[in-house]
This record gives sequence, structure tokens and C-alpha cells, in this order.
Amino acid sequence: MDAALRVVRRDGIGGLSHRTVAAEADVPLGSTTYHFGSLDDLLVAALRKADAGLAEELRSRPARPGDTLAEGLARLLAARLGAGRSQVQLEYELRLAALRRPALRPVAAERAEEVVTALARHTGRSAARALAALMDGIALQVLLGGAPYDEAHAREMIARILNEEPKDQAGALSEAPAGPTGT
Repeated sequence: MDAALRVVRRDGIGGLSHRTVAAEADVPLGSTTYHFGSLDDLLVAALRKADAGLAEELRSRPARPGDTLAEGLARLLAARLGAGRSQVQLEYELRLAALRRPALRPVAAERAEEVVTALARHTGRSAARALAALMDGIALQVLLGGAPYDEAHAREMIARILNEEPKDQAGALSEAPAGPTGT
């Protein structure tokens, strides 16, 4: 499975085949087809392995003592989009493959639900769903747009969902609300 993840990380989903995994693992082709009857079976196993880390990180208290949950989640995103960026890219590539590969959909949905369930331990389900969507959106914007991750902005948006007051932040991070439109 590690060889399959290395292939996807290096070449993307389009580069994944039993042959490329066997070559990467330096094993006979028959050993990959024996364990994974189809390419979808291989992708399902890769998605399960690659996408397990975030939910686990969220099950434990994601904030340090003295930090708000918003600070902890923003810091977690910073770590994932900094040093952990290639892992996050791999996770999203495998999850988004579910759009075209029905066999991956249940696993992608299961992983998304695990994240919501892990967050809900700290927030409740409604806020957890909003946080999961916000964190996915931020991650995809950073990965696709090439913009640097803005931890202060993420912290503010997360705090809004959680109805947390900004802690020790001089001035507002958001743009000032627009005045009346005159309509």
C-alpha cells in the first residue's frame, strides 16, 4: 500500500496501475493483482490508508492548554498545509477521485463523516459540519490557488463558526462591513 501511495503522490491518480505499484514496490505484478483484484480495490485501500490521520488528530483535543479551539484548529491547518502539504494533497486527490469512481464514494463519505464526528466531540454536529466544510474550503484554496495559508484569517473564520470571541487580537482581521448600498 505504501508503494501505491508513493505512486499517487509522485504521478497522480492517472499514474496508478497494478504495474506501476508492482514496479514501485519491486514485487512481481501478480502480487498486486492477487491482493487487489481491480484498480478500484487498490484505490479504496489507498484512500483508507491516506485519509486516516486528520480524524485521529481531531479526536484528541486539537488545541493546546490555554488556546481556544479556533486557535488549535487554525494551527492544525497550518501544520497540514505547511510541512504536511504533500500528504494533504494526496488525501484530496484520492477523495476527489470519488467524483468519477463510484467505488470510492462510500469511503470518501465515511472519511468525511469521521472528521465531522471527531469535531463534534468538541463542538456539536451542526458546528462540526460547518467547520469541516470551512477547513476543506481553506485547504483547497491554498492547494489549488497557490496562495499562502493565512492562519489569522482561518482562526477568525473558525472562531465565527464557534461563536468564540477573538483572543488578544488588536483590531479586526476582516474587512470592514460595506456601508449601505442605497437600494
